Amino acid sequence: MAEQEQNHYDVLDLQTGKAEFVLAACEDFEPEKISRLRIATKYPKLASQYFHDQGEDVELIKLEGSVELGPITGLADAIIDITQTGRTLVENHLQIFDRVGPVATHFLVRKGSLLQYQDELTTVIKRLANLVAPKEEVKE
Repeated sequence: MAEQEQNHYDVLDLQTGKAEFVLAACEDFEPEKISRLRIATKYPKLASQYFHDQGEDVELIKLEGSVELGPITGLADAIIDITQTGRTLVENHLQIFDRVGPVATHFLVRKGSLLQYQDELTTVIKRLANLVAPKEEVKE
């Protein structure tokens, strides 16, 4: 959702779908020897923010599908992508060079819906919160 226009409220982390965004490349990746990195990703906003925070100017290449092919084909020096187990990275001879941030499933509500269905959504959110949070944390 970080790539989308923010027309929603993030109301609850559902504690499922745990994964992470990573910077990955071939094992011989040496970023300090490259004047301007080329990074393939499905998530250009997130990648741009990550490299901005690192103080690095990179060229972002938006790819769909198998982003892992970017470094293998020479199209990119590295990728920023989501991984859960790391198996796909290993299968494509890539390794993680940095952990960019966590990913999880969240319950989102469109802003207009929250106004229109406030009572119903409040009930659903409280029930979900009771299912995903430790019992002592959730209060009615």
